[in-house]
Amino acid sequence: MPRIEPLPRESLPQYEDTFRAVESALGVLPNSTLTMARRPEIMEAFARLNAVVMADGTVGGVLKQLVATVVSGAAGCAYCQAHTSHVAEKRGADAGKLAAVWEFESSPLFTEAERAALRVARGAGSTPNAVTDDEMAGLRRHFDDEQVVEIVAVIANFGFLNRWNDTMATQLERSPLAWAVERLQDAGWEAGKHAGT
Repeated sequence: MPRIEPLPRESLPQYEDTFRAVESALGVLPNSTLTMARRPEIMEAFARLNAVVMADGTVGGVLKQLVATVVSGAAGCAYCQAHTSHVAEKRGADAGKLAAVWEFESSPLFTEAERAALRVARGAGSTPNAVTDDEMAGLRRHFDDEQVVEIVAVIANFGFLNRWNDTMATQLERSPLAWAVERLQDAGWEAGKHAGT
């Protein structure tokens, strides 16, 4: 049960352009967006930031989604883990790689560059932050400064979303929930408070 109910989309026609942009990027309009809409300036500012951070840049969209999945899993946010994994597949992530994301250290499906990024994501999702100087040096062996900034921006972006969705007990929407139940449950994922009623 969400702790604050999302507003109905149809009650907010003035934000339909924002909603369509978010829905286009994710395949669904997240309930978190509709909860943030109770303070529209927060919703619109976050939607703009998220669009910039998660767009393909000098770091590809699939790697960004994998980073978001790992940081969300390390932070314990089942809502964001479902969304990011689902979007990763939509952006072209290999199903085997998604299934093995928590074995990235040993799986042959991951490159050394991906491992370096996912190590930093895993450490950053921990509380307190567990990213080491060696892990950052490893990241910088594979990525230039601008790319490191992009990767850390993804991590920070999901720091906000992980706390938002876990605190609000945001209910997962039908398609990411069904996807996660089918694809992530065998790896230990549970919807928990995000399952709704």
